[in-house]
Order: sequence, then C-alpha cells, then structure tokens
Amino acid sequence: MMQFLLAAICIVGFYLTKFLYANWFIPWRIQRHFAKQGIKGPGYRLLVGNTTQIRAMYTEAQKKPMSLSHPHDIIHRVFPFYHKWAPVYGKIFLYWFGKKPRLLITDPDMIKDVLTNPSGCFGMIDIDPFVKLFFGDGLIGLNGEKWAKHRRIINHAFKTDKVKGWVSDIADSTHTIFKLWEKQRGDKEEFEIEVNKDIHSVSADIISRTSFGSNFEEGKRIFTLQEKQLGLISQALRTIYIPGFRFLPTKTNRDRWNLDEETRNAIQKLINTNRKIKENAKNLIGLLMSAYKNDEGVEEKLQDSEIIDECKNFYLAGKETSANLMTWVLISLAIDQEWQTKAREEVYQVLGDSTEPNWDQLSNLKIVTMIIQETLRLYPLSVTLTKQAHKDVTLKNINIPRGTQMHLAMIAVHHDPELWGENSTEFNPARFTEPRKHPGAYFPFGAGPKVCVGQTLAMVETKIVMSMMLRNYSFRLSPTYVHAPMHMMSLKPQHGAQLIFTKLRD
Repeated sequence: MMQFLLAAICIVGFYLTKFLYANWFIPWRIQRHFAKQGIKGPGYRLLVGNTTQIRAMYTEAQKKPMSLSHPHDIIHRVFPFYHKWAPVYGKIFLYWFGKKPRLLITDPDMIKDVLTNPSGCFGMIDIDPFVKLFFGDGLIGLNGEKWAKHRRIINHAFKTDKVKGWVSDIADSTHTIFKLWEKQRGDKEEFEIEVNKDIHSVSADIISRTSFGSNFEEGKRIFTLQEKQLGLISQALRTIYIPGFRFLPTKTNRDRWNLDEETRNAIQKLINTNRKIKENAKNLIGLLMSAYKNDEGVEEKLQDSEIIDECKNFYLAGKETSANLMTWVLISLAIDQEWQTKAREEVYQVLGDSTEPNWDQLSNLKIVTMIIQETLRLYPLSVTLTKQAHKDVTLKNINIPRGTQMHLAMIAVHHDPELWGENSTEFNPARFTEPRKHPGAYFPFGAGPKVCVGQTLAMVETKIVMSMMLRNYSFRLSPTYVHAPMHMMSLKPQHGAQLIFTKLRD
C-alpha cells in the first residue's frame, strides 16, 4: 500500500512539475528575457495570460458609441488594450495569449522586416482547432511548401486578365441592388437604407458570380452558413483553447461541426456542377480546379478538399472584408460631403454617359482610388496582422525567441501622427498624392511574399461599386446612425450603417 502511495505521489509530482515548467517557468523566463531588453508589459497570469483582461476591455469599449466630432479616431474602441497599455509600456510591449507570448509591434522598420523577410523566419501562427475548422487547409492558415503550392495555383486564378473578365459580373451585381433600392424608393425623393446589410448582399453576389459561376440565390446558403461560423470563430479567437475540448459534444461544438459539414457539402456540389460544364475556366472554382505547371515544369493541382477550404477562405477575404471596406467608404463620404462631391464629379467625367465603368476607365478614377486608400488607412481590413517566429531571430537589436508571436499593430501604425502628421485621424485622401515618410507606414493588404492575393480584385470591386453608387445617388448619414466601429475578424459598424440616399439620375 505504501509503495502504491509513493508511486502515486511521484506520478502526481512529475506531472505537477511538468505543468509548472510549461505554464509558469517558461513564461517567466521569456518575460525576464524581454524585460532585460527593456520590453515590458502587463505581466503573465497563470494559464489565461492577459486574455480575460483584453476580453473585458473589448466588452467595455463596445458599450459606448463614438461622437461624430472625431469619427475616425477609433483606436480606443477597436483596439482598446493597445490604447490602454501603450502609454504605460511603450509602442512595443509584451502581452500573453494564454501561455503564448505576443510581442506587439508598431515600429514600421520592424514590421517591414517581418513581412518581407525571405528567410522563412516568420510564418503563420499556430491556430487552435476551432479556428482551423474554419480556415482548413486554405491559404490563410498554411505555412511552408504547402502554402507555396497553394499560392502558386491561386496566383494563376487572380491574374489581372482573370480579374478583368469579372468586371461585368461586378457591375451586374451592383445593378441588382440598385433595382431593389428603386423598389424601396418608389416615388420618394429620399429613402433610408441600412447600407452595410445591402453591401454585404452585393459582395456576396459578386463572390457568387466570380467564385461559383452562379447568382446569389445559389450561393446564399453558403454565405449564411459561413456567417454563422464566423461568429463562433470570433469567440474562439479571444478564448484560450483547452486541449481536447473540441471533441466534447457541447452545443457550440455540435453547431461548429454541423455548419462545417453543410458548408463543405454545398461547395462540393458546386465543384461537381463545374465538372459537368466545359466552359468553367472563368469562375474561381473552375480556375482552382485547373492544373498548372510550376517553375520546374511539374504539374500541380488542388484536391477537392483543398478547393473547398480555399473557397471558405475566399468568403472571409473576399466577401466579408470587401463589404466592410465599401461600407466604411460610404460612411466616410457621407460624413465628408466635400470629398463625396469631388469623387462624383470625377465619376461623371470618366464614365461620361456610361452607367458603369469598363476596365480601361478604372485607372482614371484617381480621386476614387485615393478615397479608398484613405479609408483603408483609417479603417484597415484587419486591425492587426499576427506572425510567429519559427526560430530565434533578432529584429532591430531585440532578440526574439522561437515561438514568439508578433502582433503587427496595423491600425496603430496607420493612425500614428509621427508617420502621418498631426491630422492622422482625419479623413484626407489628398495625403496619398504625397510620398510617405516610411514604406512600412501603410500595409492594408500586408506586404512581402504573403501580401493578399486578392488585393487587385478587392480594389477593382470597390472602385466599380463605389463609382456606380456615386453616379446614381448622393447620400448622407441618417439621424438614426450610431457611429460604433467594432472589430470582429474585420472592422464593421456595430449597429449597422443607416444612410439617406437621394436619386440623382434616371
């Protein structure tokens, strides 16, 4: 009996020592390592790190809407822990996501080095199984040679000549929402629209046409499923994952499983439909199904499961972010009527009597382009980018241990008065006529080898939709609009975007 008791004590002692080593000693050692280099932070808390503090700050921030007197000064609301901790610990500080160290960086030189480093030192972070369920084996969550293969194939799908072929599809989707608005307008001079919802419908219709070769009705179920999954994933991103928890049949887990299965089945049906059509190389699924030769002449092709995952990724990167970008453009122009007028005059001049721009006209929309760029600066598609050091590395004399996650604070850099001037939180598209002080000061689509593969499509889509809206309508904020940007995977208006539209031309 005594031997059994001693054995049990030894086993418990072994696992307790192992637990404390992994969850207390290693974080303490990493924290001490950075403190010696002058980098501090809020301090590690056993198991949870700083996640409970951060979650509480987001909850508190989202309770209070913003004043329209300074509408674009949004960091305190969408990035509250940076707003609170940067004045205390500096623009580079260490915080903890569970037991994972995260080095928050706002130095543009360091950011540029992380994003453009060719040595493979920095890659995607290790994502928990719940997030992995959403992204699967898609480009967003891959590293190494598998990422390189997917990237080569997807690059073919998003070549300029392919995007050029989607211009008419984008215009058709925009005309569809105009028809709906005209029914709602009736014989009224003015009418109110919750535009964020309708812009998401336009974006979904565009993705349906370009990805699936179908109209919105056929792809609608996929987007509904993905939107439900996105809400669950946003929760997971701010919660510590407990090993093995994903296998428990909780209600949330069952919802995740069912949503993923339904989504995969729906996309698989569209893949099967494309196989039966000979002329399928125009849409994204058809392009992803095609085989391409790499630089060594070896033919590469994605499996159906990989195509499904890329389509799921494209939902987030293509539909969700583009819709929110277009919404923020409309809100910004609704606030700033002077820039709205300038943009409309340019659209009239460039389009002439045409109701929609063609490919050649898009490059002449200079003011519209600057407006989009300024919106991306103030309301970036993602508040931060996160990378992970895959080996020990030195950045600007800071020794960073392997496994450290680097939180590249895009929105903080985009709003930094040292980089953009004292008016850094004001909407001023004209700033994009001047050279930037630093090449790392602006990176809305990332930079380096992992720059967003769909950025050309995103810019083309936004130019087309915005120019068509400016040509047909003037718009201003509704009295019911509440300015409340929030971060949920991408930046979105928490309470919608209520605008009052006036029809300009028949």
